[in-house]
Amino acid sequence: MMLLASSGNDQVPSIVWVWPFVAMLLSIALLPLIRRTHHWWESNRNKLIVSLILAAITLLYYQFRGYGVPVHEKSGEAEASQVEQAEASGGPDVAEPDEHAEVAEGQAAPLHRTEPGLPTVLMVLKHAVLDEYIPFLTLLFALYVIAGGIVVRGDIRATPLVNTTILGIGALAASFIGTTGASMVLIRLLLKTNAERKHVVHTVVFFIFLVSNIGGTLLPIGDPPLFLGYLRGVPFLWTLGLVKEWAFMVILVLAIYYVWDSWAYKRESPEAIAFDKAHIEPLRVAGLINFVWILGVVLAVATLVPGKDFLGTGFKPFPYMRELVQLAFVGLSLITTGKGLREENRFNYVAILEVAALFIGIFITMQVPLEILHARGAELGLTKPWQFFWATGILSSFLDNAPTYVVFFETARTLPVHDAQALTLVGGGRIDERLLVGISCGAVFMGANTYIGNGPNFMVKTIAEQAGIKMPSFFGYMLYSGLVLVPMFVVLTFVFLV
Repeated sequence: MMLLASSGNDQVPSIVWVWPFVAMLLSIALLPLIRRTHHWWESNRNKLIVSLILAAITLLYYQFRGYGVPVHEKSGEAEASQVEQAEASGGPDVAEPDEHAEVAEGQAAPLHRTEPGLPTVLMVLKHAVLDEYIPFLTLLFALYVIAGGIVVRGDIRATPLVNTTILGIGALAASFIGTTGASMVLIRLLLKTNAERKHVVHTVVFFIFLVSNIGGTLLPIGDPPLFLGYLRGVPFLWTLGLVKEWAFMVILVLAIYYVWDSWAYKRESPEAIAFDKAHIEPLRVAGLINFVWILGVVLAVATLVPGKDFLGTGFKPFPYMRELVQLAFVGLSLITTGKGLREENRFNYVAILEVAALFIGIFITMQVPLEILHARGAELGLTKPWQFFWATGILSSFLDNAPTYVVFFETARTLPVHDAQALTLVGGGRIDERLLVGISCGAVFMGANTYIGNGPNFMVKTIAEQAGIKMPSFFGYMLYSGLVLVPMFVVLTFVFLV
């Protein structure tokens, strides 16, 4: 396989070939809402068929075109660069642009471009699947399965203070066990606590706001977009620096919820309140051993970076050691957790299989728009943190926040950066830290704007409906987010991002 030096301006993919990626995201957004396709789309098998067809079209395109490999495109999974791999395979010499040179404003990011053919398709698959999809899915799978063994039992009074406390705990836990894990652990406790109340829809909606989205801001394992940033070189603990934005949103949303729920509580019938007071069951947590396994997953993600020194020991983890360790903790969870606990949680693998089926298509089809953004990103006119916040956030609301994060992350990397504002990425490359704050907050916070903005949103909606709660329609939910969240995003913009 021959690698050719490229400035990124020659042989940029045609915008037309973004269509498989757009079709993938529109399928996720629209097929569940169309009456004729709603039931067909419920099958994970059909989701996988759509994903694989669109992915195959993208791979066929690269078979005849070639692939632009960004100079800085090094995930934590790749110990050697694409150039080193080509040299090891006996390929010809490669012209290597200076990885540390700043890209002038409006210019394309330097690329290594491959020639058309099967080796190029294999490189695309390695980059999209081996380097990114597998680490991404392994983390979600580990948190999903391990959290499924934690059961919170009990029935406490459904007062505004109690509900607000549960939401606050969930917003904090989401950063450490993931939005999916925290949602699974707490949604059934919240529903059981409020079983005697009639007005509970707003409580589930605010749960989605806080636990399924905003709460997962402080660590890469909290929300899928941030983990993709980690795979692209953002230091593991960098997201802790978003604590001001996280606290601003969490405190304001909790305050609004408390006022709203206090008003709703007064509308409950005296009989319902009396019944709630009479049926109290102390809180108990079963499956506590799983918190140990979750901690193990967190430490594995933070410390086992392939090719990097492990805690100063001189040992360098081999490729996929991090993923193997996470799967080992999954195995320990399955062994040490009684089967009855997962049955009590109504645990199954349907939700994570849905993610697996959809994201294999997303990760492959998004290679074309990412390649375009590497070459043309500086021409979009986005230069300010608030612009990246709203651009990332609006698309995260209606598409999926993980690939949207990647798109604007790569756009920001094409822009020039001053030393005082530069964040050095693990493995090479730099990005303006202020822009990364806007991108991260936009993807995580605005994923709460619609049911389709983030994976756990639909999961919580489905669990609530199974419990007999009539949840808002797609646009009804947007009315809630438009009234509650959007004004906060405007204030957040002026306080932190201008």
